[in-house]
Amino acid sequence: MSEQRNEPQTTGDARAVIVGAGMAGVQTAVALREQGWTGTITLLGAEPHQPYDRPPLSKAVLLGKAEGSAFEVDFASLGIDLRLGCEATRLSADEHVLETSTGPVPYDVLIVATGADPVELPGSAGVPGVHLLRTLDDAERLRPVLAGQRDVVAVGAGWIGAEVATAAREAGCRVTVVEAADRPLAGALPAEVAGHMTAWYADSGARLLTGARVAAVEEGAVLLDDGTRVPADAVVVGIGARPATGWLVDSGIALAADRSVLTDDRLRTSLPDVYAVGDCASFPSARYGERLLVHHWDNAFQGPRTVAGNIVHGTAEGPVYDPVPYFWSEQFGRFVQYAGHHGESDELIWRGDPTGAAWTVCWVRDGILVAVLAVGRPRDLAQGRKLIERGAAVDRTKAADASVQLKAAVV
Repeated sequence: MSEQRNEPQTTGDARAVIVGAGMAGVQTAVALREQGWTGTITLLGAEPHQPYDRPPLSKAVLLGKAEGSAFEVDFASLGIDLRLGCEATRLSADEHVLETSTGPVPYDVLIVATGADPVELPGSAGVPGVHLLRTLDDAERLRPVLAGQRDVVAVGAGWIGAEVATAAREAGCRVTVVEAADRPLAGALPAEVAGHMTAWYADSGARLLTGARVAAVEEGAVLLDDGTRVPADAVVVGIGARPATGWLVDSGIALAADRSVLTDDRLRTSLPDVYAVGDCASFPSARYGERLLVHHWDNAFQGPRTVAGNIVHGTAEGPVYDPVPYFWSEQFGRFVQYAGHHGESDELIWRGDPTGAAWTVCWVRDGILVAVLAVGRPRDLAQGRKLIERGAAVDRTKAADASVQLKAAVV
């Protein structure tokens, strides 16, 4: 990334505009005020709803146990101008103007926090009964299907597919999960780890079809490429997400091949006075030696403090962003947590019996702990996350002994 002007921007009439009213956008607005921003703050949300948290959508909201998960933020008392139903359409960086569905919005500093959009299944657009799960409206449309205990097909056995299958089984639905790869979570975990999660589906009463590709979706059924017809009152597509950055094409802002906004280690973009944070932004990690794109809640929660610090104090004094990525998932009666980032060549160490209810996997690179996956072992996760932050080396024998606290494995 090229060097930019990095002076603090704290003048009383300076205008901060945040595009996106999810976790990253809301937390950026709050963090700006907390760190001393005295100018105006305008927060733009494309949806008509009050800003809300997304993780409950695939859990409590989907099951009708909650009506929503609005953030407990008093925008008015913080002097935050919240504009709902306002979608960004184009960035005119030379003029410092953001074009939106409700008119132009000038800015002095702009923060892009538009998140990610779910990938649609080819050929499924407009087919009755096909659902994505990203917004509150998505969850509300799907909830009656679960309440009616109907036939549900989840396409994709990733994190979203597993959580939807979990909720649907809890509601009493007949559930089939269709996965093109040979195992669940193929894009996130190695076969020797993800293979132990396969039995979770059958144990819960869900049917998992691996190596199964969708040939077509029609009303009431999913057709597989081997000719199998799977009945479906609802088809929930969970085959990935892409940064919601289409509106930035031709804006002059640098985008990666995966469509993420390219930022530096302070979350600045290639354009002056423009930052990006959350699911839409990728950042260079000195800790892991590569650029990371993290589509998880904790990244959207942590990044805003870095953005606000650099805007208010200038990058000479502001913080560098290099977190230990963290996420969790609740599936089939298990609490699954992951911290860090691992590669294919990293050494894998087991803690506990992976056929049991609680176990952990550690990844080690050159003796240094770089990632931890904990199933039903929250203490391992908490201790492992701290060790990763410290760049701690671990004794492999002790790390493999589930009766030894992970923090005691440090060399």
